[in-house]
Amino acid sequence: MSRAAERLRLLINHLDRPSSNIAAAPTSAQTSTSTSTHPHTLRYTFDNGLLTPEQRLFYEENGFILIKNLVSEEDIDKFRNEFEQICRQEVKVPGLVVMRDLAILKSEFVPDQKAVSKLQDFQEDPELFRYCALPQILNYVECFTGPNIMAMHTMLINKPPDAGKKTSRHPMHQDLHYFPFRPADKIVCAWTAMEKVNRQNGCLVVLPGTHTGTLQEHDYPEWEGGVNKMYHGVRDYDPQHPRVHLEMEKGDTVFFHPLLIHGSGMNQTQGFRKAISCHYAGADCYYIDVKGTTQENIEKEVQEIAARKYALANEITFKDTWAFRGRLVQGERISL
Repeated sequence: MSRAAERLRLLINHLDRPSSNIAAAPTSAQTSTSTSTHPHTLRYTFDNGLLTPEQRLFYEENGFILIKNLVSEEDIDKFRNEFEQICRQEVKVPGLVVMRDLAILKSEFVPDQKAVSKLQDFQEDPELFRYCALPQILNYVECFTGPNIMAMHTMLINKPPDAGKKTSRHPMHQDLHYFPFRPADKIVCAWTAMEKVNRQNGCLVVLPGTHTGTLQEHDYPEWEGGVNKMYHGVRDYDPQHPRVHLEMEKGDTVFFHPLLIHGSGMNQTQGFRKAISCHYAGADCYYIDVKGTTQENIEKEVQEIAARKYALANEITFKDTWAFRGRLVQGERISL
């Protein structure tokens, strides 16, 4: 038996305790502890035969796992082509949110991909949304969510060369800050590099093990060059915590927990850094009320944006903004 497998066996023996000792699933937005009726013994993964014992233990301890060469070059090139057509306004996508870097907004507008830093909510674009339903992606997602899977949040990130204001950075944050649904342990992000990603062009940076903590308070960081809209950051985290820079090749995919503290650095190259991602949740997850919690600030901001976009002031709830975006990609839609 390998050392990792032996450690996994010991960890399973430690965790495999009577259910009376396990706390009930939370309703608080600030709590990450959760339980599941799905038969598994490790907290963060299901034993469906895909992940090795070593991989399960790695995710248990670190909150992320990198799978090499998961998405084909052919698929990524198709996603890139669709992105470019959207940027040239040759394709219209209902509900799509097109975001621009703060520094680009202050410069002359260029109607192509150089003006776009992110596409969000592409669930109505058949080509881009095909990423979310790729069998090889869902096979891994099921390890974290169980067999009934909802695609909840979609993004294609086109990190621009930094314009000198450091606005191409993404502050350290926890994705759960944006989500009014739980339990956290049945939510996972799949993030695929669409080209070589390294420290020079702003790869992901993660703080391993922070997924075992709770949801922290987030707000806009006070950066001299400003910060992009909706780029909230953790207000207080240990800057001395060990960090890992996830350098990836085209087609590599990282899966990570929504409480994992992560961000990305500046793009110090002359090219754009592209990645495509989707946040998934088990279809038996449930919505919560975030009023009175640290998520109240993002709820207010999202509702204000939705009200302006759809001219429905005070009629759209935080839950509504997520419910209409969610799409079943495998199994049965239960509560989300």
